[in-house]
Amino acid sequence: MAVKEIVIAGGGFAGINLALKLSGNPLFHITLVDRNNYNFFPPLLYQVATGFLESSNICYPFRKLFQGKGNISFRMGELLKVCQQESKIVLSNGELKYDYLVMATGTVTNFFGLENVKKQAIPMKTVNDALEMRNHFLQKMEQATITTDAEERKKLLNVVIAGAGPTGVEVSGMMAEMRRNILRKDYPELKQGGGNIYLIDAGKAVLMPMSTKSQQATYKDLLQMGVVVRLNTHVKDYLNDTVYLDNGSTIGTKTLIWAAGVTGHVFEGIPNESYGRGKRMIADEFNKVIGTTNIYAIGDSCIQSSDSRFPNGHPQLAQVAIQQAKNLAKNFIALGSGKPMRPFLYDDKGSLAIIGRNKAVADLPKLHFKGFIAWFIWVFVHLVSLINYRNRVKTFYNWMIAYFTKDQSLRMIIRPSEKE
Repeated sequence: MAVKEIVIAGGGFAGINLALKLSGNPLFHITLVDRNNYNFFPPLLYQVATGFLESSNICYPFRKLFQGKGNISFRMGELLKVCQQESKIVLSNGELKYDYLVMATGTVTNFFGLENVKKQAIPMKTVNDALEMRNHFLQKMEQATITTDAEERKKLLNVVIAGAGPTGVEVSGMMAEMRRNILRKDYPELKQGGGNIYLIDAGKAVLMPMSTKSQQATYKDLLQMGVVVRLNTHVKDYLNDTVYLDNGSTIGTKTLIWAAGVTGHVFEGIPNESYGRGKRMIADEFNKVIGTTNIYAIGDSCIQSSDSRFPNGHPQLAQVAIQQAKNLAKNFIALGSGKPMRPFLYDDKGSLAIIGRNKAVADLPKLHFKGFIAWFIWVFVHLVSLINYRNRVKTFYNWMIAYFTKDQSLRMIIRPSEKE
């Protein structure tokens, strides 16, 4: 039997788990394509952005990961086009043929058509975004120490976070703890303060996908930490260092962090009718994209209505991506052996969100935790989920330093110089 060529577009949770599950299987050769040469762990991006982790703590090179795995190759490139009739994809640096194509390209930031926000706000989707946020935030603090204009200092110190999902809540909490425990020591010139942390969301509660208990506990913790929370409020525009809200009020700031939503990628060659809500590819119960014959989608890239417990699609969580990848790997093996495929059913293991030191919430099946126990669960789950032993050790070390000292020494502004 000829070896089947599987091309996986995207090396996030979904793509990596699918590739590794098919590692060593003689029925397949896998080529993983990604625009970066490394995998990274999105749930901890905000800790890189706030200087509590190094980028190397949450990243790992694909080629290092695939060493010794003879049936897996890596190709660095950006997917531009899918040619279904020829069973090939066009990349920014060439072409690849496939027997099966798996779209695991994840999502991009959704700016909801707000062009000024898109140009000036800081998103939180990539390692580059995290490093840009860290540099930006530290530069604004340095500028605030030397300005003599009180209004300008307030703009420099104000931070607005749009979106009160897990990312927005975690960034807000981390920023609040930094201001209380670190920045007053680092920047004695700013002891009088003068700025606020604003968390803005169009919904009626923070952490909307989680339980009411988690929402209420998180809201209370954020207020106690000094975060100004404004719910049922939309960001309308961001112009001239001013955030405009739909209730008519404004906030002067030089830092708008955008964590308000995501949308899927749209690729030439995938028919319009194959896309559903949020530009996610509509997949059947086996994760095959409707309107195609040999293209599959997993993770945040796809939306399924075949799971009776999630008729409107699964939540865009790491666990969904991992479970879909593992199920699709089994189905590819079944296809190669002439056996029937198994439809995907999501096993919901719960949701977690961290707010600050000893402050977190956990919604587990039939159980709810908050405070230190939830914080400990969050730490354990995220450590175990990191891709390899080296990342876990380095991250654990940094977290222990930060936990016992309430400080970290990674607050450095590092920008590559630009050649003229």
